[in-house]
Amino acid sequence: MLFPTTIVGSFPQPDWLIDRARLAGRFPPRVRAHELWRIPPQYLNAAQEDATLIAIRAQEDAGLDIVTDGEIRRESYSNRFATALDGVDLDNPGTALDRSGHPNPVPRIVGRIRRLHAVEVEDLKFLRANTHRQVKITVPGPFTMLQQAQNDFYKTEEEAAMDYADAVNQEIRDLFAAGADVVQIDEPYMQARPEKARLYGLKALNRALEGIKGTTAVHICFGYAAIIHERPTGYSFLPELAQCTCAQVSVETAQSHLDCSALSALSGKKVMVGCIDLADPEVESVETIVERIKRALPYVAPSNVILAPDCGMKYLARETAIGKLRAMVEAAKVLRAEYAGAS
Repeated sequence: MLFPTTIVGSFPQPDWLIDRARLAGRFPPRVRAHELWRIPPQYLNAAQEDATLIAIRAQEDAGLDIVTDGEIRRESYSNRFATALDGVDLDNPGTALDRSGHPNPVPRIVGRIRRLHAVEVEDLKFLRANTHRQVKITVPGPFTMLQQAQNDFYKTEEEAAMDYADAVNQEIRDLFAAGADVVQIDEPYMQARPEKARLYGLKALNRALEGIKGTTAVHICFGYAAIIHERPTGYSFLPELAQCTCAQVSVETAQSHLDCSALSALSGKKVMVGCIDLADPEVESVETIVERIKRALPYVAPSNVILAPDCGMKYLARETAIGKLRAMVEAAKVLRAEYAGAS
């Protein structure tokens, strides 16, 4: 299929499940934030399953080709996995600067990072059992998790990143074994800290993908639109991902008005072209989305383009998110008709 459609990962969580006002009024949690959930612990898993079903059906009803679990069980895209690893002291968290430059409580590394057990496999199995469409699940990347931690154990950051990478690799293997069609690694901090990403981040990312046979993607962006309001016009770390062993790269182009010539550096990769502006509460017209995708087509073959929002949708109102996804699906139909038979 030309121009398949998907979301980056997250979908809006219902306000009856999580306190959306408190969630939006703070920086994304890096340690656990149990206080955000409205449901008592003994009922929380059942409530999260109900909300996940709502997110799956909303994506199906909008017409998406590849659906996720909406990351409904997560307080942020990264903290659920990062805080499940051995080697971190969660009772005495550290501090690290968020990409906005503000300090945030983070996991404190006090021993060797190891994955003790699967973290997201049951989430994937639930998703797989409740849709007939292709499914994608996301995991935080090793470089990003390290940047969101305080290292009080490893002699070098590279050494820590490699152990994070091994943990991610183990998780990805189990996710594909459980039925994932696509596993996406989220690495936004490669854009935020490109010098360190060049030193050891790409090496850690490829370690996380070593020996993986399924379809893998890497998402890199400028941060949540609800939190990071100013956008650069170009990526500081993007051509380097041509050296990554992933099959797909997810980028944002809508809010940043990206010069899409930058995408020519990703030759050979499928590109999730972010074509939904998550800073705009209005639902884009189909024509606007079509034009955003066409800006990328001189540099990415139509057969390699996937339509997606710029980033996760968790901070949007659900009605807005659904409206934007429906418009994106209609835009894909227009593009398929125009480029039928294109390579």
